[in-house]
Amino acid sequence: MAPRTFGRYGTHFGITSLADGISRQVEAASDSFSATFLEPSLRLGITGMARAGKTVFITSLVANLLNRARMTGLAAQAEGRILATYLQPQPDDTLPRFEYEDHLAALTGPKPHWPDSTRSISELRLSFRVRPTGLLGGVTGPRTFHLDIVDYPGEWLLDLGLMDKSYAEWSADTLARMEGRAYAQSFLDAARAARGTDSFDEPAAQELSRIYTAYLGEARTHGISDVTPGRFLLPGDLAGSPVLTFAPLPPEEKPARKGLWREMERRYEAYKARVVKPFFTEHFARIDRQVVLVDALSAIHAGPEAVDDLGRGMEAILQAFRPGRNAWLTQFLFGKRVEKILFAATKADHLHHSQHPRLTAVLDALLAKAVSRADFAGASTSSMSIAALRTTVEETLTHDGRQLDCVRGRLADGREAAFYPGELPEDPSRITRGFQAGDKWLDGDYRIMNFQPAPLMLKPGEGPPHIRLDRAAQFLLGDRL
Repeated sequence: MAPRTFGRYGTHFGITSLADGISRQVEAASDSFSATFLEPSLRLGITGMARAGKTVFITSLVANLLNRARMTGLAAQAEGRILATYLQPQPDDTLPRFEYEDHLAALTGPKPHWPDSTRSISELRLSFRVRPTGLLGGVTGPRTFHLDIVDYPGEWLLDLGLMDKSYAEWSADTLARMEGRAYAQSFLDAARAARGTDSFDEPAAQELSRIYTAYLGEARTHGISDVTPGRFLLPGDLAGSPVLTFAPLPPEEKPARKGLWREMERRYEAYKARVVKPFFTEHFARIDRQVVLVDALSAIHAGPEAVDDLGRGMEAILQAFRPGRNAWLTQFLFGKRVEKILFAATKADHLHHSQHPRLTAVLDALLAKAVSRADFAGASTSSMSIAALRTTVEETLTHDGRQLDCVRGRLADGREAAFYPGELPEDPSRITRGFQAGDKWLDGDYRIMNFQPAPLMLKPGEGPPHIRLDRAAQFLLGDRL
């Protein structure tokens, strides 16, 4: 059977993949030795789509692990076995440090506000001094355990799905999903007009890329999470480079060798080889456990298309975590796989606690659907509804003779307001089953509101208030503490 190639980078990709795979195998053996005989460590990845709350999650998690009075659901803390926690220099000297202190100041200062969102990859090391359980504790005494937290945009994770797709396949899938979206019409018209262009023109390519990037931004504002390639909205120092100057085009049976379609294909393959693959080999392949933050409430508010897109996004994420599915992926991992994945529905404080089981049920239904479609196996997965920073308090109000379970929080203008968002359905399939034209979405009685962080008065030993952050930590770290 002829070897599979990847455009003009095919041979180079295959050779370097094998070399990188061997390097990863040696590194994995070294990590195993260190974990067994020296100070063990765990690499925890945190990701999610835009506005899912990655920065707030990491900041509150670290603050609550440093000051653990609110972490009673973490067994090692409840049993009194965590003797100390402290920040240390991170092991990766080439990665930016997660700006924990600045983000904490934004959330807990005299004028609290939401910190800037994740724009790139960053890391933070949190170390624990822990007393082991059982006979081991009496023999070895306290030990040190390191938690390396890696923050990266969820759009980058979805890019891993491109590695299996040719330019023609990606273009066809992307253009098919754009049909019917009014805000996509400008790009669809431009892409059709460009079909059959037999000579490449750089300004024309730049204009197509600009219109496509504008579409991706609009799609995200409409609650759509499938916005690949992910670096188009977070270009960093690649802004304006040819590797970020391409767009999907309609299929051509015999595209001209020096035409627009062929150059777009070449740049797409370069994006996979020079942007996606390095992220995988340098960062993603080293992750032991993963948190995927899901803004399910915003998707539900946006409507059935956004919910369906969220389900596809979860499917793509699960595919990325399934080693062995693709030959190129297996070459890198050599048996290493992510052990646990937590899907967390954020902003649970925007609902009364009586609604939290229904929100989790929606996430469970989306996850089950994604697992089925992704043919996923391997890692242990869990889902829960959380609020990394609780911004509301609950109260029950009477309206038109009816008792309403409300939440009260601070608005952007500083005023406080009580809010009743409506009720999520008891049957999550009403949200996840897919809707046909003419269906009524949640009877029109569900809304969300953007609350701001409230001023905090923290006692000594207390981290910021949260909902189920301790249970999330127990699932992710409990067995290692």
